[in-house]
Amino acid sequence: MTSRPRFPARLGAPQLAIKDIAGGRPAAPATALFGSRKEADVRAAQDSPAMRARLVQILAEQGVRSAAVLEAMGTVERHRFVDSALGAQAYEDTSLPIGLGQTISKPGVVARMVELLLGAEGVQDGRLGRVLEIGTGCGYQAAVLACVAREVYSIERLRGLHEKARENLRPFRLANVHLLFGDGMAGYAKGAPYAGIIAAAGGEALPDAWTAQLAVGGRLVAPMATGDGRQALVMVERQRQGFKHSILEDVRFVPLKSGIA
Repeated sequence: MTSRPRFPARLGAPQLAIKDIAGGRPAAPATALFGSRKEADVRAAQDSPAMRARLVQILAEQGVRSAAVLEAMGTVERHRFVDSALGAQAYEDTSLPIGLGQTISKPGVVARMVELLLGAEGVQDGRLGRVLEIGTGCGYQAAVLACVAREVYSIERLRGLHEKARENLRPFRLANVHLLFGDGMAGYAKGAPYAGIIAAAGGEALPDAWTAQLAVGGRLVAPMATGDGRQALVMVERQRQGFKHSILEDVRFVPLKSGIA
C-alpha cells in the first residue's frame, strides 16, 4: 500500500490530486485558477509573503499557539478563495461573502477551531488523523485542514458552493482532501470514525450523527445556539466513559440547514 504524503503541503506548488467523491470524476490536471491572464495578475498583486506573515502575527497576538496551525494559516493563500473584488481584504481578520448567502470564516475563527481539534488527546505526532468538515463553502478551511490532517472529508449541501470549492482547490491538487455534495447534518458515515469534526454552521443542537461518528479521543468543534439569540462555540470530546461538552466563546456563523440545494 502506498503511504500518504506528509503535510503541511506547500500549496503554492501543487503536486497532488483532489478526489471529488460526489461527482465521481477523475482527478483533473492542474489548470490556471482564473479565467484570464489579467485576472491572474490582479490576484498575484493581492498576495505577498509579507501579507500572510502579518496575518500570522495577528493570529499569534490573538492567542493562537500551535506552530502547525500558524504555519498552515501562513501557507494557504486566502485571496484565492474570495472574489477578486474582495482580494484586498483577504488577509484581514474578517469574514467575507462567497455567494449564495454564505461567508468565508474569519481567519482567527478558523485558526481557533483547528487548534482546538489539534488539542484532542487522540492526536499523535502533532497531526490529526481523519477529519470531517461540515460546510465546505469556498474550500478555504479544507485547505487549512489539509496541512494538519492526514485525511479530510468535506461535505457541502449547496451545489453551487461545492462546485466553487472544487474549482478553487483543484490547482492545489491535495490528495488527502475528499469533497462531497450532500446533507452535512447526516455527516459521512463511510469515513467514520473521525479524529476531528468541524462545522461551519450552527443550529439549535448538534446532530446525533456527528457525535456518533466521532472517534474515542477525538473532538467535535461547532457553533451552536445558546437560547438567547446568540451562538457559542461548543467543543465535544469523546472519552471512553462518554462525552464531555464545553461551551466556549461567542461566535457568529450562518444557520445550520438540512437537505441539499
